[in-house]
Amino acid sequence: MGAHLPTDFPARKARIWQYLAFAGVILITPFFFIGGPGWTDGPLYKSAWNLGHILFFALLTLAIQPWRFWTGWALWGLSTLMVLALGLGIELLQYGVNRQVDWQDILRNLLGSWVALAARPLPPQVQHSRLTTWSLRIIVGALLVAQVGATAEVAVQQYKVSQLLPALYDFSQSDASPFWKGPIAAASGSTNNSTSGELEISLSTSRYSGVSLDNFPGDWREYNRLVIVLYNPQDHPLRMTLRINDLEHDLGDNAYNDRFNTRLVLPPGERSFQLDLDLIRNAPASRKMDMGSIRRLGLFASGLTEPKTVYLRVIRLE
Repeated sequence: MGAHLPTDFPARKARIWQYLAFAGVILITPFFFIGGPGWTDGPLYKSAWNLGHILFFALLTLAIQPWRFWTGWALWGLSTLMVLALGLGIELLQYGVNRQVDWQDILRNLLGSWVALAARPLPPQVQHSRLTTWSLRIIVGALLVAQVGATAEVAVQQYKVSQLLPALYDFSQSDASPFWKGPIAAASGSTNNSTSGELEISLSTSRYSGVSLDNFPGDWREYNRLVIVLYNPQDHPLRMTLRINDLEHDLGDNAYNDRFNTRLVLPPGERSFQLDLDLIRNAPASRKMDMGSIRRLGLFASGLTEPKTVYLRVIRLE
């Protein structure tokens, strides 16, 4: 028996890895349907969670070991089709349990399988072109680096957000979309007396039209005032509403009397508003707002008869 140990050991080691991969698949599977980021969670948690698709399908491929049945391009093609079908099924099932469908998850699923196919050691008897093998590995590696790099970029972004205070937004950003929702963009500084380093808010004739800041430092406990400076280029006053809420409000029933709401009247030109944070803290009817977990700040207008433009120049705490 001892004479067969060198031959048996690699096979035994492969089986151990296969069993561990199966165990990982079993442990991860429930998380496709329970837990995970919700609509109130931040971008870093969501981005990191999405990497789980790559891990799951890499483990699933290692557990099934499709190279036992196919070789060459048939291995890559048929494995891709199977993962594509399984991924589509998972997305449809998630949609049925009120989870949000993300079609980029399909790419992550495929990437996980491709990582396992590309990284597996090739047996000596399989004579693949070295150029083909390494080309596939480089392509898959580049795709994997892009996915992990995107999450690392979000991590750097969120670290910068955490360091912004007392500012709530960095006006040097060229793209406002990772921080704001709605029709808002960096102003060009060439029209309506706008200046560079401010945000242009486009208001429509919809019943409620405006923007929401939902990626910003949310711990306001060490501050006393919120300062907002807006510029109204119209030749007449413009009425807007400012709303602020904490995480508890987002997780609740979003009742009007459970958040802070106030009317802002903008005369033509620039107007600075200073709001006492105690007013915000005491705004909910039946509790105190959690000033250590402010989650969302909105600026909107209602019932406009024609489109308007407003410029946001300052938003910070004091």
